[in-house]
Amino acid sequence: MQLRYLEYFVALARERHFARAAESCHVAQPTLSAGLAALEEMLGQRLVIRDRRFIDLSPEGYAVLPFAQQMLADQQAMRSALNSDAGPLRGTLRLGAIPAAMPSVGCLVKAIAAAHQGLQINIRSMTSREIEQGLVARDLDAGITYLSSEPPAQVRSVALYSEHFIFATHKNGPCADQTSITLAQAAETRLCLLHEGMQNRRILNACLAKRGLSVEPVATADSYVALLAMVSDGGLSAIITDSHSAMVSAHPNLLLLPISDNIPANQVGLVIIDREPLSPLARAAFAISGKIDFLRQ
Repeated sequence: MQLRYLEYFVALARERHFARAAESCHVAQPTLSAGLAALEEMLGQRLVIRDRRFIDLSPEGYAVLPFAQQMLADQQAMRSALNSDAGPLRGTLRLGAIPAAMPSVGCLVKAIAAAHQGLQINIRSMTSREIEQGLVARDLDAGITYLSSEPPAQVRSVALYSEHFIFATHKNGPCADQTSITLAQAAETRLCLLHEGMQNRRILNACLAKRGLSVEPVATADSYVALLAMVSDGGLSAIITDSHSAMVSAHPNLLLLPISDNIPANQVGLVIIDREPLSPLARAAFAISGKIDFLRQ
């Protein structure tokens, strides 16, 4: 069985679109389709339901998928292991990070790049659930996500830092004279927030519910860049994390206020799949993460 055919199949399962799957594999769509047909013939089962376009995997396709993912991951890990024995680590470290953790990515990349200069690092902004799924499917080598709320299963973790909620508003807005704000006061403002598919929003909703509060934001987004743009130019306020303070505190339009409620901190950490043998890339990321003092960066 050609591993290339498995790559086509896993790519299609991930992209759920023939053209995008072919593009991700750097082949023409007819080549990908021919490879999938050859794989189905080898296995004697229909793996993909299609009618001029991708519809879904068949039940047999879903049954085969985790084995295909594992075989491809083992092949990549084997190559990385051979390279690590021969010299410096090479290849691409695939790292998923929740949007709230993006400000910490630079520190981690700097440490990894310094230790393994031949390594390329690919960063993807993902939800915590996408990170967990990516690790299980071996589409990711490591992830940066929450450890203290909805912790991912089947992983090894190392804590990186803790974060707190803060309030972001316009410097010329109605809160301009305040030095802090309560969560109840923040909930009464015109807000933009992350959407409820994001774990940070679910944590915030739980904090609000404990105080008998709820919010109906004017706008939602899946990135802090979008939220801060709406605060700066859109007449809204936002509840974000203090991990973004250093990046936005000098912005001419933004005012950041601490939230005076005693809200527990959220712990953020790096996770890798808890499955032996560990790939050299995952092992390297895990080892380096445990040595970084994020509080001093």
